[in-house]
Amino acid sequence: MKSENATPTSEFVLRLSATRRGARLARLFAVQQLRDWGVPDPSAAELVVAELATNAATHGRVSGRDFEVRMEREEDHVRIEVSDARGERGPRPVAMPDEGGYGLLLVSALASAWGVKDRCVGKTVWATVPCGVPARAARTPG
Repeated sequence: MKSENATPTSEFVLRLSATRRGARLARLFAVQQLRDWGVPDPSAAELVVAELATNAATHGRVSGRDFEVRMEREEDHVRIEVSDARGERGPRPVAMPDEGGYGLLLVSALASAWGVKDRCVGKTVWATVPCGVPARAARTPG
């Protein structure tokens, strides 16, 4: 019998249906992954994932297409990328939101940087969120 050891990874990728339920699951799975990585306070990254996933499911939705969440853990930050199939509908931050429209202002406030990159089909909205404790410091020798 072959035994396998779990290898820690600093990358997380998840594809979900472009629905409200998919956006909610993206947030829940992302929080679990952030905790598994030892991020002491995942709340900022959680909010960014929630907003970008909700935008992908709401504004980037194409019938029959999923959206993808990708996170990479670096020394002092987490890079979050959410890709959807609607390249022609880029995010539009509003200066004075009335009802709704606060999401990208929140992303801008929580992330050290964010932006949009084109894909062959669709777009990817990315954000870099500081995570407080460096990845190596989060692990204690056993």
